[in-house]
Amino acid sequence: MSRIIAIANQKGGVGKTTTNVNLTTCLAQAGNKVLAVDMDPQGNTTSGFGIDKNKLSRTVYDLILGEGYIEQVMIPTQVEGLRLLPANINLSGAELELIDIPGREYKMKNILKHAKYLYDYIFIDCPPSLSLLTLNALCAADSVLVPIQCEYFALEGLSQLMHTIELVQRKLNPRLVIEGVVFTMFDSRTNLSAQVVEEVKSHLGRHVYKSIIPRNIRLSEAPSHGLPITLYDEKSKGAESYKKLAREIMESR
Repeated sequence: MSRIIAIANQKGGVGKTTTNVNLTTCLAQAGNKVLAVDMDPQGNTTSGFGIDKNKLSRTVYDLILGEGYIEQVMIPTQVEGLRLLPANINLSGAELELIDIPGREYKMKNILKHAKYLYDYIFIDCPPSLSLLTLNALCAADSVLVPIQCEYFALEGLSQLMHTIELVQRKLNPRLVIEGVVFTMFDSRTNLSAQVVEEVKSHLGRHVYKSIIPRNIRLSEAPSHGLPITLYDEKSKGAESYKKLAREIMESR
């Protein structure tokens, strides 16, 4: 049975989508069966795999509203062993349409209840807000992976996220745990990046991954080509870092 991991941070621009695309790719390339779920209406995980999100006939939106089956929505990626539940801007309307529906926080949990027996890992890319879509991801997940950009305001966002996770644990999903914190956009030339790493480690030592994702030009370029970093430039520092992170996650099973 799979581990279902939500990639979440209430702050935008911290590398959630980059982590979803590249980590799922590295895990699949290591021989795992992986499902990537795009729960962000921006659909950046979808376009990160080179898929035109505006030409999709079915997306996660249809699943959440009960207007399709997971097999009808799921599509292959360029990576063997990795499939995707895609999203586009239609998903932004789901929250309004679900507002009066009982059990609306558990829609994604019900959607994935059979899929979890078919995959080793399921990763859900969350929007950068505490929305009903994010709550759906956190209720479906076993754990939360938190990307943190190495900048000052990241620490403020982390405390807010920890509070959110505690609320979800108490009221909606008592089995939810922190999978780990991964540092992104690390710049070894600045003291600030190192200070942020040390500050977070002092609060969450055992939950912090050793692998750190550097600020890397090739990693930034890859999405514009619709490719995960290991397909775009396998020798880059970004690719090596995500391979290391994938190994850490596999070793923690």
